[in-house]
Amino acid sequence: MKSLLTILFVSVFAVTNAIAADATEAPKTKTVCVDVKDKQGNPVKDKKGVVKQNCKTVKVHKKFEGTKVPPK
Repeated sequence: MKSLLTILFVSVFAVTNAIAADATEAPKTKTVCVDVKDKQGNPVKDKKGVVKQNCKTVKVHKKFEGTKVPPK
């Protein structure tokens, strides 16, 4: 009986430890930059002549593949 409880306890601990490791994994991100434009649609340049950019960090979502829905 003790061995059964020990095995059960160890297996539950291993499963919860694996789930916790997946939850703490940082999400994958990438930086996306877009040129800044004025009201006329021309790119805005700084003093050096380089085009200004707005950069944001976005999460990369996993794309799941599924089956097509059959037509009626």
